[in-house]
Amino acid sequence: MKITQEEVTHVANLSKLRFSEEETAAFATTLSKIVDMVELLGEVDTTGVAPTTTMADRKTVLRPDVAEEGIDRDRLFKNVPEKDNYYIKVPAILDNGGDA
Repeated sequence: MKITQEEVTHVANLSKLRFSEEETAAFATTLSKIVDMVELLGEVDTTGVAPTTTMADRKTVLRPDVAEEGIDRDRLFKNVPEKDNYYIKVPAILDNGGDA
């Protein structure tokens, strides 16, 4: 599957990233090769191979779900430059405050 420079530029814009034309062309080529390699995996005959979810021989270790005392809000917000009702206010990063 060929990834176009336009697709790379579109995703870069969504991510608020800017690349030169040379970088965009290089990313398109590299990403196309990666997608081609992943597509090859779909052609592998896995008949008789047991499904797995992980390659590691580990069990998930969970801690007990016990409530603990949290951090004092007033102390936490002491160094926050701007807040509103215990929310930290930060500059907008999206154009017009909208979604990407």
